[in-house]
Amino acid sequence: MSKFAHFSLNRHGRDFAVGDIHGHFSRLQATLDQQGFNPAVDRLFSVGDLVDRGPQSEQCLEWLNQPWFFAVQGNHEALAIQVVENVPLDHGMYRASGGGWFLDSSREKQRLYATCFAQLPIALEVETPAGLIGLVHADCPFPSWRRLRDYLQNHLPEERFTDEGCQWSRARLKRNDLSGVRDVRAVIVGHTPLRRPKRLGNVWHIDTAGWSEGYFSLMELSTLSLLNPSMASSQT
Repeated sequence: MSKFAHFSLNRHGRDFAVGDIHGHFSRLQATLDQQGFNPAVDRLFSVGDLVDRGPQSEQCLEWLNQPWFFAVQGNHEALAIQVVENVPLDHGMYRASGGGWFLDSSREKQRLYATCFAQLPIALEVETPAGLIGLVHADCPFPSWRRLRDYLQNHLPEERFTDEGCQWSRARLKRNDLSGVRDVRAVIVGHTPLRRPKRLGNVWHIDTAGWSEGYFSLMELSTLSLLNPSMASSQT
């Protein structure tokens, strides 16, 4: 599988990004319906963590089969892969984080999901009329998007570290790091639930806990507009 994906300009409709879904696809569909999402021409890009926590995790395969839906691999997808690959893992912690549905599935089902998750890129980029937009689950661990692209495409030695940084890191938020990422108009991430979207430099954190007590934030990529009229974005 390729760890990096590129998507050309959508000349017929709109492109959106959405934060973590965590097994709440009905809620997400309701948000899409409210915004007039048209699957015939529009595309939806997910920052990963499609599964765990919510009651509809098994619907992830149905969504991933849609020609208008694309996702990067989040840390929860990575955990499922590790279970199947027998990587040492704290199963109690994984279950407490919502992975019980996966641990309790048959080995055959586990392999089916893990195989699908393993095909997801670690990072993807989307062309828009205003410039290139990047998506990773948690953070871009390099100061340059081009460098991340090179590492993922060329399977360079730090690749394992890069994967973990893309899927797990909260360092940018903890430092309130405004430095941003070069060679890209914006980077869209999730992973850390926030009360409202937050921009640090050109890095947008858009997991607003639609899978819990919050709401799903949709960002239109061409304009970087957040389509949640009742919630203003927090910019620093």
